Amino acid sequence: MQYNHILIRYGEMALKGKNKKHFVGQLSHNVKFKLKKFPNIELTKTHDRMYVLLNGEEPQPIIEVLKDIFGIQSMSLALKVNSEEEAIKEAALHTLTDPAGVKTFKISTRRVDKQFPINSQDMNRVLGGHLLQSTDGYTVDVHQPDIEISVEIRKEGTYITSEKIQGAGGLPVGTAGKSLLLLSGGIDSPVAGYLTMKRGVEIEAIHFHSPPFTSERSKQKVIDLAKKLTRFGHKVRLHVVPFTALQQSMFRQIPQHYGMTIMRRLMLQISERVAEKEGILSFTTGESLGQVASQTMESMHTINQVTNYPIIRPLVAMDKLDIIDISKKIDTYDISIRPYEDCCTVFVPKQPKTKPDKEKVSGIEAQIDYGEEFERTIENIEVLEFYDEEAEEVNEFSDLF
Repeated sequence: MQYNHILIRYGEMALKGKNKKHFVGQLSHNVKFKLKKFPNIELTKTHDRMYVLLNGEEPQPIIEVLKDIFGIQSMSLALKVNSEEEAIKEAALHTLTDPAGVKTFKISTRRVDKQFPINSQDMNRVLGGHLLQSTDGYTVDVHQPDIEISVEIRKEGTYITSEKIQGAGGLPVGTAGKSLLLLSGGIDSPVAGYLTMKRGVEIEAIHFHSPPFTSERSKQKVIDLAKKLTRFGHKVRLHVVPFTALQQSMFRQIPQHYGMTIMRRLMLQISERVAEKEGILSFTTGESLGQVASQTMESMHTINQVTNYPIIRPLVAMDKLDIIDISKKIDTYDISIRPYEDCCTVFVPKQPKTKPDKEKVSGIEAQIDYGEEFERTIENIEVLEFYDEEAEEVNEFSDLF
């Protein structure tokens, strides 16, 4: 007897009430997209579960893909059998005798199909007794068992599972609008993008590139980070801003210690133009309170003045070591620490203002003349588009929506 299904549990989105159908539909779409390379699988869904019918596919590679899909709280390999007592007994026995090192067990039955003649508590006793009689060396432990065998009795069949595999949690990407990620190339911003996607947000990214002060390797680092983030969504569009001329013009006309503040404000103004064009509703940054001069409360207050767009800062209260741990988990850390600097690092003043006065900053900006450079910079933004290299947009599953 072989496992023939993977059972997917929803988690947080199961509490969405009347909107739940929208969340389940988006998760279904995301799962189909990611599992395109497994041509034999079939996907079905109910209001509280999703099932991947393996049809002979090896389950472990599919599970590894599912682990990265937001909206999945947990999953289990499952045996689906007819909802008949003897068939359920046989499947439960297989589930118990399969794992190594198991000495104690517990049966948990959920009778979704109320037409099934045996209620949940009685079914627990029936199955527990059968397993004890059919095996040697096993005992029941209802408090801390080595294995818990879950039995879900439904109209279409009964699913028997044991091991529960942790999913990514969160909400399906595509259920909470779109945000523009300011992707610098450092450790923090990719983690911020990942955590924003976990809340169901689709992201595009913007990067400010200043050749020859920043190299093509610096740009490639950001491209590689954007590609890594596609692992958690469908695609990432990257807007590469040719920032050199505008940045130099700005620094020629301002006091050096206000350079970081005014440059950040300029980045937000350019980002706002991109967001307006693309229908994006917010910005996401990797800012963590107090980490650098531009991330003090006063600096963020002054920098924010130039935009009415909401700014998502998922790292704002996080410790740097916690951020690093997440970057390693999502496989962006080794890319982020490549020794190629971005435009903020190259042009950072020696003594930047940590408590910039917004009225003074506005007064300085009123005297800056960019000429046509601002519009020219926006016109020459390069847009790159990356898809998850393990999946492609397809229509083969359209009959399953």
